Amino acid sequence: MFDVFELTRLPGFLLIFARVIGFFVTLPLFSYRNIPIPHKLGFALYLSWVMFFTIDIPIMEFDSNYVILLLKEVMVGLLVGFIAFLVLAAIQIAGGFIDFQMGFAIANVVDPQTGAQSPLTGQFLYTVTLLFLITVDAHHMLLDGIFYSYEFIAIDSMISLGTESIPEFVIQTFSQMFLIAFQMAIPIVGCLFLVDVALGIVARAVPQVNVFVVGLPLKIFVSFVVLAFSLGIYTVLIRKLFEFMIFAMRDLMALLGGA
Repeated sequence: MFDVFELTRLPGFLLIFARVIGFFVTLPLFSYRNIPIPHKLGFALYLSWVMFFTIDIPIMEFDSNYVILLLKEVMVGLLVGFIAFLVLAAIQIAGGFIDFQMGFAIANVVDPQTGAQSPLTGQFLYTVTLLFLITVDAHHMLLDGIFYSYEFIAIDSMISLGTESIPEFVIQTFSQMFLIAFQMAIPIVGCLFLVDVALGIVARAVPQVNVFVVGLPLKIFVSFVVLAFSLGIYTVLIRKLFEFMIFAMRDLMALLGGA
């Protein structure tokens, strides 16, 4: 019963740990800076240890082929986690569209989770999205994606990067990300466009009114009102975004596995 603790099983455990670490480097929520690195390593080690007893791992040796398999496991984790991160980046892009129309594009904030600058509205929507993600236990689905990735990509087989379908899939996912971002931003951006049209008509009809002084507070007020009424729509879009993220991770793993 203790044969699983033999040193001959150690290479397989390290392969599992390499894939999980690759996931945690780019996977949303688990890769953020506000989670201490020792906690990430400890959780990745614990998750790898649990998966070690549920995955059929062949006995391997430390040779040149093993080094290639180790690099493959890290690459799989990085690519699949990056696809999930790319899909959620649609929220930040939508916030950038909104801030540009509101006049907030000149003021960005530093995202403590990634360390990069992000738009104000995008940071607000992204925080709401993360709270919604935790509320509906979508982070458990991300962990399920790590576990079920071995059904698509075996631990002892290489990935097929030579196919033309993988770059095409990444391009399609990238275009869908911008489409989702446009759908999230269009209610506010459309209303602000109508405000700009109204201000232009006022500027022509009543030249005494300084539309540059009145326009910016008016656009901010209209944006906040429309944003408050659009939160229900954003909830539906965020749910669709999660579904698209899970499907994108699954399809990429299927392509990497040669399916």
